Amino acid sequence: MEYIKVHEKYFQSYLSENSIRKRVVELGEKITTDFQGKELFVVGVLNGAFIFLADLCREISIPIEISFIGISSYEGIESKGVIERTVALNANLKGKNVLIVEDIVDTGSSMNHLISEILSYQPAHIFTASLLFKPDAFRFNYTLDYVGFEIPNKFVLGYGLDYNGLGRNLPSIYQLKIS
Repeated sequence: MEYIKVHEKYFQSYLSENSIRKRVVELGEKITTDFQGKELFVVGVLNGAFIFLADLCREISIPIEISFIGISSYEGIESKGVIERTVALNANLKGKNVLIVEDIVDTGSSMNHLISEILSYQPAHIFTASLLFKPDAFRFNYTLDYVGFEIPNKFVLGYGLDYNGLGRNLPSIYQLKIS
């Protein structure tokens, strides 16, 4: 098993670059099919979703508009329990089909916050996509429309996800090694 060290913690290989790539292609094909003949506005959540968003959007073969919103809820490997705005959304979403793209949904608080905020823009519909989903940590009753992988409630990094600013550039996903 492959291990890497980021700051003072060790992480073990969890999802390979190839398995991620394959799943992103599948999600792109599904979204293309589901929105064929419809307009779609994609909102990527910074900072973590930028790599997933870029790869996913290249696999969607219908015209799409893309914008970004930035929020932060983590410090180290723990959720702060408070969602902070880092980048404001600057887009007209009124009457549009909006797909919110996240890197990971664990408790669901961030996505719940985003859904509420996007509703204030008066879209026609809101859909959600997340590369990773932690069902054991999830505390809400909304449904995610597109999920790459369901994972256990362990801290992960790579493919856009970070640990105190490092690891986003890793092409695979690693999970915290518990000694």
